[in-house]
Amino acid sequence: MAKEAQPQPKPQQKDKPKGPAPAKKTAAQAVVKPGITVSDGKEVAHPVPRLKKLYKETVVPDMMARHGLENPMAVPSLSKIVINIGVSDAKDNIQLLDSAREELALIAGQWPQLRRAKKSISNFKLRQGVPIGLRVTLRGDRMYEFLDRLIATAIPRIRDFRGLAPKGFDGRGNFNLGLKEQLIFPEINVEKVAKQRGMNISIVTTAETDEMSFDFLKSLGMPFRKEGKAPGQSVKA
Repeated sequence: MAKEAQPQPKPQQKDKPKGPAPAKKTAAQAVVKPGITVSDGKEVAHPVPRLKKLYKETVVPDMMARHGLENPMAVPSLSKIVINIGVSDAKDNIQLLDSAREELALIAGQWPQLRRAKKSISNFKLRQGVPIGLRVTLRGDRMYEFLDRLIATAIPRIRDFRGLAPKGFDGRGNFNLGLKEQLIFPEINVEKVAKQRGMNISIVTTAETDEMSFDFLKSLGMPFRKEGKAPGQSVKA
């Protein structure tokens, strides 16, 4: 007679931890490690900008000693940098707007925002809602990286450059700089440029006075003219 099949022993189950199961973290609740920046939904590692490190290690202690400040938070800092480019000829040829947007994106490292006309002006053949400009607002590490490239690479390439005139301060500690062409930035390929365009760069700081902002930007390496007077100072004979 055939032997009866004996039942096999059941595998032992591990004891499950008591209590409710931990909730899964969503992408928005995920912890980002230091030195990691979330860009377009992807984590991209990048080093600390050189100018930001210079500000924390050198500029802050020096300005505290020169101005008698006791709190490091009282030292001026960069708030944001705004870049504006006018593309008034885009109303006749929209392709010029696309090329200007790509060039500004290469310069700033951020996709520009389209600016449209707020009202119609018949003398300029301008209609309301027509795209006439581009704007980029930089903050954080991109702001420091752009300013570092502007000071160390772009400004020295200006033809017959003798320093920046300290007349661009607005009375509230902000500095405005106008450039005649975008070709001074090494990111731009001269052979692919359809038209030379100027731009306005506004450096917004937390300084309360123009004198403090002038000293702060000069400490960061902004090449002001030596012959020119600082804001609030009288002209020497």
